[in-house]
Amino acid sequence: MSAVPLSHVPAIRALDPREAPQFFAYLNDHLRDNGGNGHPLFQPMPRGQSVFPDDKAAAFTKGLGIAVGQPGWRRAWIATGQDGILGHIDLRARPENASAHRALLGMGVHRLARRQGLGRVLVASAMDWARKQGLAWVDLEVLSVNEPACALYRDCGFRQTGEIADMFRIDGEQLAYTLMSFKL
Repeated sequence: MSAVPLSHVPAIRALDPREAPQFFAYLNDHLRDNGGNGHPLFQPMPRGQSVFPDDKAAAFTKGLGIAVGQPGWRRAWIATGQDGILGHIDLRARPENASAHRALLGMGVHRLARRQGLGRVLVASAMDWARKQGLAWVDLEVLSVNEPACALYRDCGFRQTGEIADMFRIDGEQLAYTLMSFKL
């Protein structure tokens, strides 16, 4: 696979639960970049153990079938190209019972499609969907060392609401977590 010009990326579409095996293969490939090859850590997991756990994959897939507003719901979208999945974004229920008006965001862009605007397109798509669902806020948590992601989220209108110093200790590093929110 070689770098993919964004002009060749088709529209973002909802992840079909039947595509879960391909999606988790993409996620595991994506996680190979976690803290390696000049990339900052973007997931709070050791570099040598950066894989999407089976229990989280099962919960992710289950959440796709839960109605929005119910505990455990999740929705995901993917951008695909000739070489497969180039990026994803998901929104999911917050774990707190009284926070049904909010969602948590997660996303990633494949190494071949980074810095071409795909992240902005994915965020805009998810925010549009969230508005249509009547959600009031979208929150996210990002490792503070992941400045490219922090900058993308700021550019998309997210505002930092806090930072937890020394949230994680991974591979001998003390890492902070930045909390950000977007009011729809």
